[in-house]
Amino acid sequence: MNWDDTTDEAAAAAERLVGSVADGEDQAVEAALRPKDLGEFIGQEKVREQLDLVLRAARARGATADHVLLSGAPGLGKTTLSMIIAAEMGAPIRITSGPAIQHAGDLAAILSSLQEGEVLFLDEIHRMSRPAEEMLYMAMEDFRVDVIVGKGPGATAIPLELPPFTLVGATTRAGLLPPPLRDRFGFTAHMEFYEPAELERVVHRSAQLLDVEIDPAGAAEIAGRSRGTPRIANRLLRRVRDYAQVKADGVIDRAIAGAALAVYEVDDRGLDRLDRAVLEALLKLFGGGPVGLSTLAVAVGEERETVEEVAEPFLVREGLLARTPRGRVATPAAWAHLGLVPPPRPGGSGKGQQDLFGA
Repeated sequence: MNWDDTTDEAAAAAERLVGSVADGEDQAVEAALRPKDLGEFIGQEKVREQLDLVLRAARARGATADHVLLSGAPGLGKTTLSMIIAAEMGAPIRITSGPAIQHAGDLAAILSSLQEGEVLFLDEIHRMSRPAEEMLYMAMEDFRVDVIVGKGPGATAIPLELPPFTLVGATTRAGLLPPPLRDRFGFTAHMEFYEPAELERVVHRSAQLLDVEIDPAGAAEIAGRSRGTPRIANRLLRRVRDYAQVKADGVIDRAIAGAALAVYEVDDRGLDRLDRAVLEALLKLFGGGPVGLSTLAVAVGEERETVEEVAEPFLVREGLLARTPRGRVATPAAWAHLGLVPPPRPGGSGKGQQDLFGA
């Protein structure tokens, strides 16, 4: 996949209510809802406990915290935790991303301007260029970089000392990080999807900050459709708030939440328009599969990368779609979710797609 493909994919996600990319207004609201310290942060209990020990020990020693690597799906709190790390250490934070660092000189300019103890948050670290990545090895380990001046035989490496700093790397694809880079992080953590009960707490907290009245049943309804992701829960809450203010008395209960999310085409399992379009094409046009990804993408009028990166991960996680060597296949749960009956298999047993799963 090239960078243009990734940009198109992000744009497609931004158009979805449950997508992983927010516009400027959404980003401003999300920033206001972010927890400011570990005590406010909901969920990720193991990660919070481990990170708290790392930060407390560093403060007790009067030292800079170890480099931290956070991995996990978008919207689970990696950026929020990086800001909390800076706040807990009483240090400033600088935020950049892997795609923005395509040359070693870009990284050298950032590193050379860091203050002592500053936190550098590098989002999507796996998308950084190889020359910059190799420069980062020395910077993380020795707090030093070699700046190459000149070209050819006359090129000279000038060592540049760096103040101690903390690198917080975030990635949605930890497997793409080379081992030499991964091994230089003193603490690594994987962010898990949230349970509904944790998301209900997120919704209640956000509703309080937004001055929105919501009852427990309304919060449960939103949490149950949030795909295990706090960012999506907050986004759905804001859209339900809009509906409640325009169509009702501003109070969110289960009925109002359900009606609002129906308007925005988010069903009771969190599937949106694109998710259902993929499932309906797979079931109605191709009999449940197997079907190739490119064919499926054409059927729903989307790019191959959009279907693979935006819709498929959630459908697979929900057990509605399977990736097989022969192509994409709908599971029995997908037929049941859309209220359809699988076609009979050859021989007339009537099991249809269940045969593909050994039933």
